[in-house]
Amino acid sequence: MKKEAIEFYEVQRFRQWWMWGIILFANVIVLFAIFQQYFLDNQFGNGWASPVEIILIIVGIAFANFVSLGSKLHTYINNEGIYVKFFPFHFRYKFYDWNNLQAVYVRKYSAFREFGGWGFRVVTMNADRAYNVSGNMGLQLVLMNGKKVLIGTKQPKHLTDILTKLGKMKIENG
Repeated sequence: MKKEAIEFYEVQRFRQWWMWGIILFANVIVLFAIFQQYFLDNQFGNGWASPVEIILIIVGIAFANFVSLGSKLHTYINNEGIYVKFFPFHFRYKFYDWNNLQAVYVRKYSAFREFGGWGFRVVTMNADRAYNVSGNMGLQLVLMNGKKVLIGTKQPKHLTDILTKLGKMKIENG
């Protein structure tokens, strides 16, 4: 990652109220079950869970909490190209050089219809990808090999202005 001047920078997190509700509900159910079984000596569900199963459940819930609440989508653009990192799935930025892009534009999309939801998505057998956290606007990249990458944004107008300023807006033909 070179130190060219950053023209656009955005960090997004999952902030949907329903996601927080699902996570809270799952945590409460697990903690309630553990409390019932180990502190009140009452059976919860179909049977007693072994200590190993309880530990695995706690680790699984903790991991789901970390992934859901700790996820961040970083996007930045400069004269070299576009950098994207979706933590915790990426620890380094993925770089898309302007010279390796046949089309770059901002567009509206449907997260469920096109990608099956939000997050880091590999969509089809030809490895089209999406990095999205919320909303329905994104930066569409079409690589020279025809593969597509969509990067969600909460700043479509600003992003369009930056691409225009840099002279990098390329609309897909066809």
